[in-house]
Amino acid sequence: MLERFKPREEDLVRITEPSLRQSVAAIFEKMGVSPEDAAEGANTLVMADLRGVETHGVSNMLRSYVQQYNEGNLNPRPNWRILRESPATATIDADKGLAVILGPKAMRMAIDKARVVGMGVVSMHNAGHSGGIGHHAMLAAEQDMVGMCMTAGGVMVLPTFAAEPRLGTNPIAIAAPAATEPPLLFDAATSAIAGNKQGLAMRVGADLLPGWISDSDGVPIMEETPVRPRGEYYHLPLGGTREQGSHKGYGFGLMPEVLATMLSGVAPTMVDPSTTGSKHYFAAYNIAAFTDVDQFKRDMDRMLKTLRETPPAPGHERVLYPGLSEYEEEQDRRANGIPLHNEVVEWFEDITNELAVPGLSMV
Repeated sequence: MLERFKPREEDLVRITEPSLRQSVAAIFEKMGVSPEDAAEGANTLVMADLRGVETHGVSNMLRSYVQQYNEGNLNPRPNWRILRESPATATIDADKGLAVILGPKAMRMAIDKARVVGMGVVSMHNAGHSGGIGHHAMLAAEQDMVGMCMTAGGVMVLPTFAAEPRLGTNPIAIAAPAATEPPLLFDAATSAIAGNKQGLAMRVGADLLPGWISDSDGVPIMEETPVRPRGEYYHLPLGGTREQGSHKGYGFGLMPEVLATMLSGVAPTMVDPSTTGSKHYFAAYNIAAFTDVDQFKRDMDRMLKTLRETPPAPGHERVLYPGLSEYEEEQDRRANGIPLHNEVVEWFEDITNELAVPGLSMV
C-alpha cells in the first residue's frame, strides 16, 4: 500500500488478533448471523488486516456491513441456493447474503469440483460485498490449486472517454502456491484507485494523486486533489487517461462483468439497475490435473526468487512480487498485533458497548 494511505505511528493502536476475531464475530452474531457464519466472516476480515489490506479489513468494511444489516439490505440468514450445476460449475443466488461469508463457501465448492474434474467455477449474484477477494483466491492456493476471483457491482468507474460511469471498481485476484517462497497473491481493483482507499485517504488526511478520479463532467483531474464528496467525482479506470493506458483498465473492468455478472445469469448494473448487489466469480484450477504439483511449485519458487532478487532501480530498496509484502505483514502482525487507527478503535468501543459484546484487547 502506498505510504500516503498509512496512518502515522502515533495514531495507531496494536490489537491482539484473537480479541479482534472474537469481537468481529460477536458483532456479526448480534446482526443475526449464525455463529458458524459469524466466525467465517470474522476470518475473512481479520485475514485482510493481517495481510495489511486495511481497505477491506475491519477498518472500512465492518461498520458498513452493520449499517446494511440494520437497514435490511443484507440478509443475516440467507437461503442461498444453487440455480444450475454441472460437474465443473455452479451458479448461486445468494439471497442478499454477505459474500464475506458466502465467498469462502463458493470457493470451497469450486475446489471440490476441481479435485474431481480438474477445475471448478462458481458464479454468484444477488450477494453482498465480498471483502478482499484475494482471501478467497488464497483458499485454493492453500490446496495446491491456482485460485481466481472477480467481483462486479455498482456504477462508479468511467469507461475511457466517457462522461458517465458504467462500471464498478471490479477487482480481480489470482493466487498460486510455491514450495518455499511466499505464495503469489495478486488482488487489485481495475479502477485507478480502489473505492475504499478514498476512505483511508480521508482518515489520514491524504490527497489523491493525478489521474485517479475525474470531475463530475468526466474530465480527468491531473493534479493532486483532496478527497471529494460523493457526486462530485467519478473513478477513472486503471491508467487514468488514454495516453497512460486507461483503455487497458477499462477492458480489465469488463472482464468481471462477463465472468461474474453475466455467467451468474443477470445483466450488468449499467444495463439493468434493478440487478442490485454484487456479483462474484470463484475459480479453482487443480494443478495436478495440468502438471506435476511439485514441479509447478519448484518453478514458482524459481520465478518468484528471480523477481525478488532483481536489482532495484536507484532510489528503491528492493523488488517485490504480488503477495510478498502481504506475507511479511502477516508474520509481523501475528507476532506484534494488528495496528488499527485510533478512529477505528473508538468505533469498536462504541459498537461493542452498544451491543454488549467483547471489546478489543491491546497488545
